[in-house]
This record gives sequence, C-alpha cells and structure tokens, in this order.
Amino acid sequence: MIIRRADEETEAGAQPSEELFEAMSRYNEELLKAGALLDGAGLTPSSLGAAVEWRGGAGPTVVDGPFAEGKELVAGYTMIQADSLQDAIELVKRWPTLDGHGNVELEIRRVGELEDYDISDELKEKERQLRADSEQNRKV
Repeated sequence: MIIRRADEETEAGAQPSEELFEAMSRYNEELLKAGALLDGAGLTPSSLGAAVEWRGGAGPTVVDGPFAEGKELVAGYTMIQADSLQDAIELVKRWPTLDGHGNVELEIRRVGELEDYDISDELKEKERQLRADSEQNRKV
C-alpha cells in the first residue's frame, strides 16, 4: 500500500489541478499496464471526518475533525501488488513530481495476509469466507 501523507493543501480541501489529475491518471495507467494496480483513492480533509477512540476500557468516544497532526494524516492511498519491497519502491519512484508541488511524503506498507497471523485454520477460513462475501456484495 502506498500511503500519501496529508499536507496543508490536502487538509484545506484544495482540488488537484487538471495537470496533476492527468499526471496521476498516467501513473495509475502505468501501474495498471504493469499488473501492479489494485485500487486507489484520494481522501477528503479530516475536517469532514471523525475519529472513534477507546481509552482505558471505556466505551467509544467520537472526536470530530479536523485533527491536529496534519503530517500524520493520510490524504490518499494506492494499493499495488509487487513481488518485493524493492519492486514497490521502484514503482513509487515514478510518482508524479507535480504532486504536492514536488514536496510529498509517501509511505510504503505491506498489507498483512492471513498467513502472516498465528491463528487457527478455522479462524482463517472464517475470514476467507467474510472476504469472499464482501467481494460478492461489491459486485451486486
């Protein structure tokens, strides 16, 4: 997963320019042609969101945005499939330099798979079924 960190502009709700949107479309098309693109989207500013927190075993508390730590927020994501971290890094190096006016922070994280967790085969199968059901719901 490529995580695009938020900045002042994304948190202010600034829309990407036509030029940036076209550059990102070309990048995503390149990823698609390489068989690497799985999904991706930009996120709205945190001022339009909320956080739900649990502290000390108490029930959930809802905190409305915006959130203070803009550098820790996510402005968007791209899901890719790569054979290794190095391959993912090479794909990310092609990110359009127009984004963030050339000042952007991207984080690469591997999405955990069921095989990564030390859980019973029964729980793994239950999770596989939930994922299959979820995928089926998206197709309807």
